[in-house]
Amino acid sequence: MCPVRASKFGVGRGQGTHDGDVVDVDEETFGGLVEEALDSIPPQLGRLMRNVAVVVEDYGGSPNLLGLYQGVPLTARTTSYGGVLPDRITIYRLPICRRARDLPDVVRQVRVTVVHEVAHHFGIDDDRLDELGWA
Repeated sequence: MCPVRASKFGVGRGQGTHDGDVVDVDEETFGGLVEEALDSIPPQLGRLMRNVAVVVEDYGGSPNLLGLYQGVPLTARTTSYGGVLPDRITIYRLPICRRARDLPDVVRQVRVTVVHEVAHHFGIDDDRLDELGWA
């Protein structure tokens, strides 16, 4: 299959190909897509994201798990919150690549997944995200 181009990362030959049922996006390119999605979050919200680590892993233990938020949402924190490990948002590369039809679909799904997990950090649950179209 011919690779497709998407995003400011100049994805091209060998960096985003469709191989059977999987869109092949290398780790570096995928990480760049996650950074691009994080950069798309409005600055006023981004400034509120303190003590949050965002990481990319290949697989999260389930073929249907695209991302995971682990931590205490901002809406659940009390004045005694502090001195804790960072919250963690993990984006899973292989399940997203398997789900996507092509590279532009990977870009779209990365953005949806990043926004979805960041929303959990802000205390928005899955039902509300579904209503908003970010599930």
